[in-house]
Amino acid sequence: MSVIILMAMREAIMLWWNQVDDFQVQIIQKGFMNRIFNLSGFVFLTCFFLAGTVTAETASKQSFTEWLDSFYLVAAKKGITRATYDRAFAGVTTPDKKVLKKAAYQPEFTTEIWDYLDARVNNAAITNGRIMAGVYRKTLQEIEAEFGVESSVLLAIWSMESSYGAALLRSSRLHYVPRALATLAYADKRRRKFARSQLLATLEIIQAGDVKVEQLTGSWAGAMGHTQFIPTSFLAYGVDMDKDGRRDIWHSIPDALATAANLLHTNKWRSGKPWGLEVIVPPNGAHFEGDTKTLAQWQKLGFVRPAGVAFKDLQETAELKMIGGDNGPGFLMFHNFFVIKRYNNSDFYALAVGLLADRLAGRKGMNQTWPRPKGSLTVEEKMELQELLKKRGFYSGELDGRIGGNTRKGIREFLLQDGLQAKDLTSEDILEALRKE
Repeated sequence: MSVIILMAMREAIMLWWNQVDDFQVQIIQKGFMNRIFNLSGFVFLTCFFLAGTVTAETASKQSFTEWLDSFYLVAAKKGITRATYDRAFAGVTTPDKKVLKKAAYQPEFTTEIWDYLDARVNNAAITNGRIMAGVYRKTLQEIEAEFGVESSVLLAIWSMESSYGAALLRSSRLHYVPRALATLAYADKRRRKFARSQLLATLEIIQAGDVKVEQLTGSWAGAMGHTQFIPTSFLAYGVDMDKDGRRDIWHSIPDALATAANLLHTNKWRSGKPWGLEVIVPPNGAHFEGDTKTLAQWQKLGFVRPAGVAFKDLQETAELKMIGGDNGPGFLMFHNFFVIKRYNNSDFYALAVGLLADRLAGRKGMNQTWPRPKGSLTVEEKMELQELLKKRGFYSGELDGRIGGNTRKGIREFLLQDGLQAKDLTSEDILEALRKE
């Protein structure tokens, strides 16, 4: 066979291969594909790989609408009706360019843990959380009774995921989920597999009638509702807490919070147990990071709680985390910390949920300070900086302590007006300059 013929055969096989479901793949792998490769031997296999990757080429040869038409064959094998599919994509003719722009975005800086926490565990989050605790007290009590997850933890997750629902009011930042996921499945090679599976799950949600099609909005990557569940997780953990026949995490607070509680409960949340403890690390103690020991063993090594508080349950095991680096505070993390990570597999995220939940439950915050660089700002100072920028017309966003793109733009405009150079100034210097205006 010539290489050209082999390449053509390879493309034809791969076009067909991409249409089959997982069950068919298993059959093919065990039978037909093996016979094809054995038939042509080593020469065929070599040419197969020399021909290059065909998936991206195939996608580029199809228009978006052609891809949508072809993907229905995949959806149909999962039980999606033509009527459901047509409803999902009614009026959708082009990819969502904003989704592709967000998918390609690479941050220009690395967020430190103290900046991450400043933006999420602050007075605004605590105050609003306590208000929500009062408004939804009965609902939270019912959820806690059914799933064994503390109200403070659920409120902390709600805050982290959508600022107690405030993010859902910013319609300009939301995307129609079927279109967003179809865009990624069609045009984003790196996320294609993820997007295809989430799109199929989204179609199942539509077919089940949990939410009206026009209300099916979420993030650019398909995270949805008050508690930001991706479609497959929604199918796995969704709860109809308000008993109206639908699992609606977009509009029903009981459903959204119960769905979050169900995820934690299913992943073995230990009711009434702490997520972790802040500890003072003894000299050279940081090299134990990642080790798991009983509290009695950690105590014997010189690890103590701040303010002279004693350890309880000395036979409980915990893992040492040094999230702020060797010079920062230490944390002994229990089982529940790692259950929170099943929601979002990030130490930063799980720590923020734990610390915010503690404050919402009436417990004190951290005793130790983070090793912030000289001249950096506390969360209160960051909010003051935003307030001063707003008074002078350089900032129009929320006073949330998050130094994002809009805040940095305002800082640049202020410095430009005053003839100052940001590279010569610390954040503290910029705040002082604003105070003098």
